[in-house]
Amino acid sequence: MNGRLSELTGAEFPLFAFSHCRDVVAAVSKAGGFGVFGAAGVTPAELETELAWIDAHVGGKPYGVDLLIPENLIVRTQRGMTRGDLAASIPEMHRTFVRDLLARHGVDADRPLPDYNRDDPSRPPPYQFETGEALMDVAFRHPIALIANALGVPPASMLERARAHKVACAALVGAREHAIRQVEAGVDIVVAQGTEAGGHCGEVSTMVLIPEVLRAIEGMRPVPVLAAGGIMTGRQMAGCMAMGAAGVWTGSVWLATSEAETSPVFREKMVAARSRDTIRSRGRTGKPARQLKSAWTDAWEAADSPGPLTMPLQGIISEPAMQRVNRAAEGGNAEARALVSYFVGQGVGLVDSIPSARQVVASFMEEFAEALEDMRAFTV
Repeated sequence: MNGRLSELTGAEFPLFAFSHCRDVVAAVSKAGGFGVFGAAGVTPAELETELAWIDAHVGGKPYGVDLLIPENLIVRTQRGMTRGDLAASIPEMHRTFVRDLLARHGVDADRPLPDYNRDDPSRPPPYQFETGEALMDVAFRHPIALIANALGVPPASMLERARAHKVACAALVGAREHAIRQVEAGVDIVVAQGTEAGGHCGEVSTMVLIPEVLRAIEGMRPVPVLAAGGIMTGRQMAGCMAMGAAGVWTGSVWLATSEAETSPVFREKMVAARSRDTIRSRGRTGKPARQLKSAWTDAWEAADSPGPLTMPLQGIISEPAMQRVNRAAEGGNAEARALVSYFVGQGVGLVDSIPSARQVVASFMEEFAEALEDMRAFTV
């Protein structure tokens, strides 16, 4: 294992697991990997609850937190504004489009979501600097070993606070020039994420991006690079590390575990899907994000679509709708199943079962060791 990476994070095996599910995060770290809790969209109070739970269940093993504080966000809010204030600016034609789309699939767009807190209009607006600062207040009160930021260079306060707390700071990139900017800004770890990845991603493949990033930052200063994008097996992990990566950052593989936050219907669709069944679409968040193709993504790409809104407005209109879709599908509405989707990468084509997170870590370790033995055979 890369000594610098181990020194920075305390990771035993350089398998970093990004998940919005606290159960997955704790299980991965306890099994010898490194769990990273994805905190996008949560409030500071919710983050406190999640991290306190992880602290109590991770067995003292290291883990991290991933925040989403975009460097470039078109819609900015004033201090004191709420999610409801932002929602008020959503055009009526977009509301009508979503309402009609759901109705065509037998889903009531006005059905109350009393236990879905993220639709509460009094919540702080997502992805704003002020919200990010409050989330960092919470995160740095816990024994995290890593804090990461997606969609641009981390705020200066994140870098400063990470150094003060002796916590490694990582950032995700999708192009060589982004990696250079991150290293110049002072990040400790670069996560080079290829277009195969689920969620927000660029256009360059992992196979090309990893050596490109390594070459671009060589000689600047020692910064470990984690490979990301489509990595679902230990042999892929070994291949990335053979290219020079210090480890791997994974996400989609954990969506198909028994502990994941994904719905049973979506897990069934993952098992049935092939690698070509994903699409980069702005229809979920307002920025290009890879997700499973569905009637939802088809509708936003169609000629009669009003076009996705910018971030975070698109998420404000799409997330409650998708919650209604999931509940309808779980309730037996066959038409609603066509709309069910979630962020997932092209590696979905390698999903053929729903194991536990611990089993996935063990499989990575076994396959990684097998790949090393196979490569050693070429040096004899």
